[in-house]
Amino acid sequence: MRKILIIEDDRLIAELERDYLEINGFETEIAENGDKGLELALNKEFDLILLDLMLPIKDGFQLCREIRNSKEIPILMVTAKKESIDKIRGLGLGADDYIVKPFDPSELVARVNAHLSRYDRLTSIDKKNESSELGTITFGRLKILTKAWRVYVDEKEVKFTNKEFELLLFLATNPNIVFSKTALLDRIWGFDSYADVATVTVHINRIREKIEGENNNIKLIETVWGAGYRFKI
Repeated sequence: MRKILIIEDDRLIAELERDYLEINGFETEIAENGDKGLELALNKEFDLILLDLMLPIKDGFQLCREIRNSKEIPILMVTAKKESIDKIRGLGLGADDYIVKPFDPSELVARVNAHLSRYDRLTSIDKKNESSELGTITFGRLKILTKAWRVYVDEKEVKFTNKEFELLLFLATNPNIVFSKTALLDRIWGFDSYADVATVTVHINRIREKIEGENNNIKLIETVWGAGYRFKI
């Protein structure tokens, strides 16, 4: 049974999320503040985290950053704020998606299922090919293990969130093709996501920081002004 961690200080909302998830076959655990949520997230095994933005003790932004430093599981941010800057900031810290309160509980369950399915596709290794060499894409100092869901720069592993890896892999497997922000948004986040084109920009910038760094000359992801991005080789 898949297990979901709900970090939410509003007990009624937390119980609503719990009830709908458990009706749909999930096991859940609730944390009502940031400290407890962080403790559970880091010390127990969960398949996905529902993370409220406004929490006592530690807010959702801080939790997202600290959880993402050691966990790669999907993080779905739940927020009552509608300002895009908060959404972009959450995604920039490693959240995979967000949903705005008030929300339809059935839509929340659908999003949870969608992110779990996407995560499973990205992280699963075909049992029939376990003894064979992992699929590898190499561009100079960058190496992507497509089946193991790992990225290396100069032979050192660099941690990527689900969406960052999916976006990098899509661009790397379609080199020298220009994709608009809208096309990338539809391809990686899907038509039903709350994300907007600014989300693509945030993720591209985070990927660049990780594979290029301040002193690197890799420069693989090129901005084509007025058109979009391409993985240049």
